[in-house]
This record gives sequence, C-alpha cells and structure tokens, in this order.
Amino acid sequence: MNQHQESSKTHVKVIDLISDTVTKPDIHMRQAMFEAEVGDDGYREDPTVCLLENKSSTLFGKEAALFLPSGLMGNLVAMIAHMDDKRGCEVIVGNKSHILLFEQSGAAQFAGLQMREVSNLPDGSLDMTELREKFRPSNPLDYESYTSLVCIENSHNYLGGVVIPLEWLDQLGKFVKEKNVPLHMDGARVFNASVHLGVPVSRIAEHCDSVTFCLSKGLGAPIGAVLVGNKMFIERCRRVRKSLGGSMRQSGIVAAAGVYALDNCVERLAVDHWHAKKIGNGI
Repeated sequence: MNQHQESSKTHVKVIDLISDTVTKPDIHMRQAMFEAEVGDDGYREDPTVCLLENKSSTLFGKEAALFLPSGLMGNLVAMIAHMDDKRGCEVIVGNKSHILLFEQSGAAQFAGLQMREVSNLPDGSLDMTELREKFRPSNPLDYESYTSLVCIENSHNYLGGVVIPLEWLDQLGKFVKEKNVPLHMDGARVFNASVHLGVPVSRIAEHCDSVTFCLSKGLGAPIGAVLVGNKMFIERCRRVRKSLGGSMRQSGIVAAAGVYALDNCVERLAVDHWHAKKIGNGI
C-alpha cells in the first residue's frame, strides 16, 4: 500500500447499515437514563417503568402494558398468556414471519404450542383463503389440534419492511372476531408503519388483542420492548415474564430510554425512511 492509499484509508468513514438494531443512544437519551428515578419493578415500585407502561398503553389505546427485555420475549410471553395453559393448541403464523423463522420455535419449546403456517402475501398480509382453510375450530371428537391464536407482523421484516394495508387489518379483525380467537401483532417496528401510513399506532392496533413493540430498533433505545393488551391479559403476562426470567429490578434506568424514545424519536422515523429510500434509489 502506497502513501496515497494509506492517507485515503484514514479518511474512510464507515456507516453500519446492517440493521436498525445497531443504533446507539445519544447524549440526550443517556442523560435521561442517568437522571431516571428508579425503584424495584419486581414489586411494581419503579416509577419510570410505570411511566413507560402507562404511556405505551395510552398510545395503543389498550388498558395496560408490560416492559420486557426484548421483543422476542414479548411475542413468547403473549403466546403463552393467550393460551392460558391450553397446551397442544395451534397458533397461526405467516410462513415468512419472524415468530416462525427467527425465534427458535419458542412457542413449541416452552409452551407446547404448534405453529401452523399460512402464506404471507408480498404486502405482508396473510392469504385469507388459505387462512380460512387452515383455521381449525375446536373438535368435539378430540382428533385435531384447534386454532387458538392468530399472529401477524407489521411492519414485516422478512419481506423488506412492507407495511400491512389497513383495509386488510380491518378484514382480518372481522374474521378473528367471528371465530372468537385473539389476534397478536408482532409490532417490532410498528411505529415505522405508523409514520409511513400517517396514522396513530392505536389505529393499526385497533383489532389486536395484544401488540409487542421494540424500543431497541428504529426508536434508538439500547434495550427493551413493551407488550400491550387488556388488564387481565397483562397480569397473566407479568406472571409468564417472571417464569421466563424477564422480571427486572431497577429497570427504570433502561425504561427511561424508552420514555425518551417515545417522546422524541417517533416522528424522526420519517427521516430514516427518507434516507433509506434515497439509498435504495441510488443503489
């Protein structure tokens, strides 16, 4: 390597675009974490965690929320809590979903739940014809497993970050209501979907009985996820979280980053979208 090449190399700036999970908290988020008032969340005495949970449930139009270490744990806790000890039931998931492909079949490992695949369409929705065919009601003859939960993902990771159309969500909401089964959304990046559509997350979550969203992706927090739903459901989730080792103590230190993210980092996702589109067009 000659002197010119060495000089050029020292001026190279590397930008890591591998994932929105590699974001790092800025000085303002770090300051919020430094100043966070904390308590023991195991006894529900951490005021910053309570603030994050209350803020989250309000944003989503749900009764309650639960702070967890990760979105993967949020999905698993939700599936277990929805089943309420009904081992052997089926959970319908998209064949390209994160729950199916990238979460080590945790529902089977830890809860005895069987995942039944339905094809994801290019827009992230599920094929409704196939969903109707594969939906299995409880069988009085006890021969088959039966469908007890439907899970969707929005925005959709594997399919390139596509946002599920609201019209389809309305259609699915009507379907699950008719079938009397709960609907869970893996909303790891649901705020990206919200900003893209120009609607509040409560509209996207309107038909969902539970939603998990991540703080540690586009929102820029270093750790954490939140699960929202009704009060009775979240109480079950709290017990499941404990059994999985997800109950934390003075977790307000990291919850403060989530509070800061919800207050300051949602609208700026539009800038991320603009940059991503510009890079994509350039490539």
